[in-house]
Amino acid sequence: MIRLKNDEEIVGIRKSCHLLADMFNEIIPQVKPGMSTKEVDNICKHFIISHHGKPAWYRENFPGAICISVNEEVIHGIPSAKKIIHDGDLVSIDAGIDLDGYISDSTHTLLIGNVRPEHKELDDVTLECLSAGIAACIPGNRISDISNAVNDIAVRHHYGVVYDYCGHGVGLDVHEDPSIPNCPSRGANPRIQTGMVLAIEPMINLGTADVLLADNEWTVLTADGKPSAHEEHTVAVFADHTEILTDLNYSK
Repeated sequence: MIRLKNDEEIVGIRKSCHLLADMFNEIIPQVKPGMSTKEVDNICKHFIISHHGKPAWYRENFPGAICISVNEEVIHGIPSAKKIIHDGDLVSIDAGIDLDGYISDSTHTLLIGNVRPEHKELDDVTLECLSAGIAACIPGNRISDISNAVNDIAVRHHYGVVYDYCGHGVGLDVHEDPSIPNCPSRGANPRIQTGMVLAIEPMINLGTADVLLADNEWTVLTADGKPSAHEEHTVAVFADHTEILTDLNYSK
């Protein structure tokens, strides 16, 4: 069931999303080669708790305050003291905050140091896919309009579009209806309505679209070992516009 949010609920979700944007603005400049992914997790956890929130992923028993996925890890990378970030890595930080019961969700892929040009282009295109998906997220359109907008750009650049995982509704829980595939799907295809709050999140691979699950039963990997980029925003749909609630440059 799709949960349309009222004005009061969107105010609460917006506060959570703005706090998440603040966290990213603080953490992104700090992530450097030589850090462990657990160090990054600890910094994010401290920020969230010190601002009276809770890591949203704790609701789903994820073993970390954030997901931090490196290179061929598509999503759900588990923070580890043994996982060291190196120059040239693509590091995707997927985080959410539970602030007084309101949930935010956003992902940014960080380019660490001297990244190969083809890897930077992969993330540039993933950001373009995200922007196109958000532009298609207007009342009267269908979820497939978001999916097609993302897929068309990625395919044009000969990238693999992850089909096993997708975006989703969010705001009162971590994962809500509807599912938002990043490529054409035969699944449910509801119309976009005022009051929807959605996490739109292209996951785009340099090579194949196929993925596999790591032995830890959380982390999703590209099947060919090539890098993946992941960009995500939480958006709210209004009658006359769609607001990017997790915009890093939101107006305070």
